[in-house]
Amino acid sequence: MAFKFENLEVWNISLDYLDYVYQLADRLPKEEVYNLLSQWIRAATSISLNIAEGSTGQSNPEQNRFLGYAIRSVAESAACFQLTQRRGFIKDYVASKKLEEQTDKLVRKLQSFRKVLLMNSKATKP
Repeated sequence: MAFKFENLEVWNISLDYLDYVYQLADRLPKEEVYNLLSQWIRAATSISLNIAEGSTGQSNPEQNRFLGYAIRSVAESAACFQLTQRRGFIKDYVASKKLEEQTDKLVRKLQSFRKVLLMNSKATKP
């Protein structure tokens, strides 16, 4: 059974983002497993889950609300990454730049999707 979210480009981008976060999180020291690593993975996972939850037969305003949660999770994930940088856990410039680019792309797609939903909601009102 296919769900609506599985066909959303932004959901697939969020999966790619999550895969990359997992790759980078594996580089963190073992003492961060229950702290920063765990928080970072949960935040990145929450992005995809909120996109999926919001797409399940919800109204446009309801789906828009869940996309807002997804954007907040992107911000939380980005903050976790900044903490890894500040502590010197990930020193690979190319990997860091790639994650920053993926973060920007994901946020732009989420914001664009929200804008379309908002415009569609306004267009359907009498």
